[in-house]
Amino acid sequence: MWDTFIVIPMTNTLLYIYSFLGQLFGTEHMFGIAIILFTILIRGITWPLTTKQLKGTQAMQELQQDKEWQAIQKKHKDNKEKLAQEQMRIYKERGISPFSSCLPTLIQFPVIIGLYQSIIRALASTPLSLLKLTRSIYPFLDISSIIPLNSHFLWMDLSRPENVKLLGYSIPTLAIIVVITSYIQSKLTMPANTSNPGDQGAAMGNMMSIYMPFLMGYFALTFASGLSIYFVTSNLLGILQYAMMGRANWQNLLPGKKS
Repeated sequence: MWDTFIVIPMTNTLLYIYSFLGQLFGTEHMFGIAIILFTILIRGITWPLTTKQLKGTQAMQELQQDKEWQAIQKKHKDNKEKLAQEQMRIYKERGISPFSSCLPTLIQFPVIIGLYQSIIRALASTPLSLLKLTRSIYPFLDISSIIPLNSHFLWMDLSRPENVKLLGYSIPTLAIIVVITSYIQSKLTMPANTSNPGDQGAAMGNMMSIYMPFLMGYFALTFASGLSIYFVTSNLLGILQYAMMGRANWQNLLPGKKS
């Protein structure tokens, strides 16, 4: 069911974009552009979910700085049951859903995993994976014009990790770009700095803004560079979406500055 409803439709959509671009521009070196357009398509489909998640996260962050809520936390810090009751009352009065920030992520998670698997399947670098790919292609696609898929894009082989040779040294340029764009996106989506030393949410946000970019960079360094194209495109679109919502804290990028 996972392959039938998630991976195979995504793979065929990606291959259709690749085939269409090849026919339109008369070149086979279009798989990188196909990944970029496919990422934009997926981002467009999940845009309402992401917007809802960002608004829910912002509402929860703003609540943590609310004077009334801070007073309630202080008053009932030794009575967890009463604190929970007051918390639900605040949520109801202000129209805040405690699940609004995490539910869209849970819904999008299968989409992200499916996208990863569809790119890997489309890149088919072994005879077994190539056979699996041919069995996954829908009848309306011309297999002879798609397979073997040309995975070269600019200086990269999208089926392999990317490295640029410079002065005899291998430089993982895409992995570096992934780390930078992931860091920028995580910092822009952080709430305004607070002076509350007990704000565990802010502390965790600061930790994630450091660790996650390096984790993404590790994936970009070890997996096929086609995934790095997806990571970079997705990060840039995430930054754009947050900026369009007016929620981007640009001053978070400057050390020592408050938003």
